[in-house]
Amino acid sequence: MKTQHIEPFFATLKAANPQPNTELEYTSVFELLTAVLLSAQATDVGVNKATRRLFPIANTPQKILDLGLVGLESYIKTIGLYRSKARHLLQTCEMLVTLHKGQVPRTREALEALPGVGRKTANVVLNVAFGEATMAVDTHIFRLGNRTGLAPGKTPYEVEMGLMKRIPKAFLVDAHHWLILHGRYVCQARKPLCWQCAVAGYCDFKPKTLKV
Repeated sequence: MKTQHIEPFFATLKAANPQPNTELEYTSVFELLTAVLLSAQATDVGVNKATRRLFPIANTPQKILDLGLVGLESYIKTIGLYRSKARHLLQTCEMLVTLHKGQVPRTREALEALPGVGRKTANVVLNVAFGEATMAVDTHIFRLGNRTGLAPGKTPYEVEMGLMKRIPKAFLVDAHHWLILHGRYVCQARKPLCWQCAVAGYCDFKPKTLKV
């Protein structure tokens, strides 16, 4: 994607959705961290169904610990990889209670030290909860970075670094929401909906057309 196309690309996405946000449901920083941790290789819809049952019962690190492994698993068993996620969440809650007085830390280093929390999860928490300009590269953003030519890369980290460098500062805080939503609903993996894409004119991807 040409440099001069990047600003109108994001200006168009912003005009359509001025205040984007995650589709995960949460009411506290800890609920957000929990939901993002549970969302790996799962849909936001599936996670929300589980957390609607879990959070009214346990929405703090200590309350999650009080459930125990079997109790926690019973609430999240509809989510893929729920056994390992339950173990990681309990270990994370233990660290939050013992090391952080039950609060979610605000630094990348402390977040990534929590079990089950990698760079992407830390980026989501830093961005959504604390308003930092980070880029959480999931499968949608990785695809868009390469397909649009905005930030090609062979790894999520390469795409992240490319996006952080090329996206204008004015759009950076909300950019990952716009890209995720665009990838989820328009620039889909198998069949991108280019004919209804508002930013197709700025994109490097050229869909195959039928020969008449």
